[in-house]
Amino acid sequence: MEIEHLRAAYRRTEQLTLICLVLALPLFGGIYLYQQGGNLDKTLPQLPLFGQVLLLVASLGLLAVHYLLFHRRIKATFVQEELSDKVLGYLAATKQRHWLLFLVAVASSLGLLFSSNPGFVVIFALALVFFSLGKPSPDRMMRLLKLKKQDRELLVEISRPS
Repeated sequence: MEIEHLRAAYRRTEQLTLICLVLALPLFGGIYLYQQGGNLDKTLPQLPLFGQVLLLVASLGLLAVHYLLFHRRIKATFVQEELSDKVLGYLAATKQRHWLLFLVAVASSLGLLFSSNPGFVVIFALALVFFSLGKPSPDRMMRLLKLKKQDRELLVEISRPS
């Protein structure tokens, strides 16, 4: 029964990571293509320079916060004895990480739309890197949670489709 609970939690986390990415990519891609099209409608309001800098700094801050929070939550799992508690802690940290990355992706998309500042493209690219690094997998769980080789079987089992 515990394996089924872990498998369901793993699936929900994996689905969340994919949904966040599937929503963020077309949003940014559409805005990027709109900006690069050359036939911009000048009816969009432009962010003043102060607003652009503020949004850039806030986005970079969110990237830093997501990294720090994720690793703090991973370190908190080291004191837990049960493997299932460690895995559930990892999955909760991964969900939080992807929600924050989704916020960064939306903020950078909106920043690009209302300012045409290439800094937002760089921030979105950084968010994509963290999206790909943060996708849950048995190998990542083994490495980040510092688990033993015998725990790998359970991790592979919960990551398999049911």
